[in-house]
Amino acid sequence: MVCLLATPPTAVSWADESPLDTLQVHGFLSQALIVTDNNDFFGASSQKAGSLEFTELGVNASLRPSPNMLIAAQLLSRRAGGEIRDAKPTLDYGVIDYQMVSNQERTLGLQAGRFKNPLGFYNQTRDIAFTRPSILLPQSIYFDRTRSIGIAADGVSVYLEERISTGTLRMSGGIGRPQTGSGLSRQLFGNTIGSVSSSTPSAIAQILYENQNGKFLAALSAANVNLDTDIAGNPAEFNFQPWVASLQYNDDLWSLTAEFALRQQSLEGDNIPTSFDITGQSWYLQYQRRMTPTWSWLVRYDSLINNNADRSGYQYEQSGFGPAHSQFADDITIGLQWTPSAHLMLAGEYHHVNGTGWLPGQDNPDSSATQQHWNMLLFQLSLRF
Repeated sequence: MVCLLATPPTAVSWADESPLDTLQVHGFLSQALIVTDNNDFFGASSQKAGSLEFTELGVNASLRPSPNMLIAAQLLSRRAGGEIRDAKPTLDYGVIDYQMVSNQERTLGLQAGRFKNPLGFYNQTRDIAFTRPSILLPQSIYFDRTRSIGIAADGVSVYLEERISTGTLRMSGGIGRPQTGSGLSRQLFGNTIGSVSSSTPSAIAQILYENQNGKFLAALSAANVNLDTDIAGNPAEFNFQPWVASLQYNDDLWSLTAEFALRQQSLEGDNIPTSFDITGQSWYLQYQRRMTPTWSWLVRYDSLINNNADRSGYQYEQSGFGPAHSQFADDITIGLQWTPSAHLMLAGEYHHVNGTGWLPGQDNPDSSATQQHWNMLLFQLSLRF
């Protein structure tokens, strides 16, 4: 898993080197074709030959002014359905990383700026196709339709890496304001809310353990996200608290990964037509097989329940909010990747989905017209330099 934090090089004589000598620039491009039989995902995927509206283009750079300081940033242009203007380049992350301690036993550092949130195994590197096990990450935990709220925050984060006798213990946490994005209100609440903003800082933390040979990893992540909204001109507060437990075992030719999340969501305010306080759950089990150094495949079962007190969505539908199947999603995924070089990857995957719990609202504005059972094919070309 790619990490934004880097250990200062030990073999460089900083007295003889210019900071510009440490400059590194990299980039990536991914283009996907998405075809569905029912419902739309990232564009009009159920029509004609499918949708080409899933494109990711990024450029990142890093510079080390001193042995214990790193400046790193990435610009990202990403279109996932919606309008062409949604692909306008934005700052994906941009941090000044200062390491107060860096030795054989531990590393202690501080990041200031827009930092990637340490949530689960994949959130910090999810925008680069080469670091994902599949074209789409498990949508029950790594929502693409509301990625802006979870991807990064503007503030300060700290990290500590302790190298112990049995492996490495990594702890990180931060306080900042999440990215809300122009379409977040529609994705979170449909058309009932006029705006979503973040005036109150949110918090996130993670502890991760990796044994000496890297075969076993375990992590626990938690966050407390606060957003300000308005409903028909009346202020309201939205709170989101996810807990994510992650486990992974890596053998020479295969990997087994599982993550489980509890998600508490609440919307409160005076004189608003609707409010809620619900807890949902998400989990997936994923098996990856490396057939050759260039070929690999995976199979995954991914499950989402929006409200544990209404697992079938029956009460939700009876209240007139929308179809019952919008409150859950069970996804069986089969994927294949071919990486003939470090700079090129071709991937394909098939999804059989029961439910529309993570279906993007911008692509399906009329939820009553969606189908409970649907299938999706994705093909993706990815390049990097």
